[in-house]
Amino acid sequence: MRTALAAAVATAGLLGTGLAPGAQAAADNPYERGPAPSNSSIEASRGSYAVSQTSVSSLSVSGFGGGTVYYPTSTADGTFGAVVISPGFTAYQSSIAWLGPRLASQGFVVFTIDTNTTLDQPDSRGRQLLSALDYLTQSSSVRNRIDSSRLGVMGHSMGGGGTLEAAKSRTSLKAAIPLTGWNTDKTWPELKTPTLVVGADGDTVASVSSHSEPFYESLPSSLNKAYLELNGATHFTPNTSNTTIAKYSISWLKRFIDNDTRYEQFLCPLPRPSLTIEEYRGNCPHT
Repeated sequence: MRTALAAAVATAGLLGTGLAPGAQAAADNPYERGPAPSNSSIEASRGSYAVSQTSVSSLSVSGFGGGTVYYPTSTADGTFGAVVISPGFTAYQSSIAWLGPRLASQGFVVFTIDTNTTLDQPDSRGRQLLSALDYLTQSSSVRNRIDSSRLGVMGHSMGGGGTLEAAKSRTSLKAAIPLTGWNTDKTWPELKTPTLVVGADGDTVASVSSHSEPFYESLPSSLNKAYLELNGATHFTPNTSNTTIAKYSISWLKRFIDNDTRYEQFLCPLPRPSLTIEEYRGNCPHT
């Protein structure tokens, strides 16, 4: 009886403020987008948002090589956080294109870019990621759909190394995800951006022992950080649709770009080894 009375009082309080019970979380965090998540919703090939896309010609921009913007079609939920993604060495945006609609359908504006040349090194790719973010938020046709205070970067291989460079240069970024990243710099104690390092157990190009693991271990202990090592994977696993990469990337971006604590459940307690996860490290709970 006491429990029922308490529930009735709580509901009455919500109704008194004009809020339905399900709207309270959104009122507490105005950046939440989309319905309450579940394992099935973040593992699905598409989220709850219909997605549109627009091409950006390299001739119309400076500082990077153009690309494709994927974004939620509806504007009913207001603005969204944004993520720019760089391909790897000798690669084009097509190699990471699958991430565009997959992430955008979960409630982000996503920009998969080409680089100035396919041979650009990580420091250059880092600058290009930031140039693309500036274009996206200041000049692009979707700039009014973006909250420019909630931005992140991702990248594969050299683009992963560039992701770390970008986060080092722009400490205001909310999330960084290097995917089987490559960089001659192995230590990143300067980073202030929540970082999810993704490696692959079978990577012979940027082995986890000489790249992803040192990257992760060098991050400040006080930083929100995680290390996901994919099981049965190679350096090029991020180039094709991958549920494990998508699941934890979505969770990381939601948690730190949107400050959406509904996604904490997928990151803490730490995921256990499985058919697709060789190892997962991190600091929990996140702050």
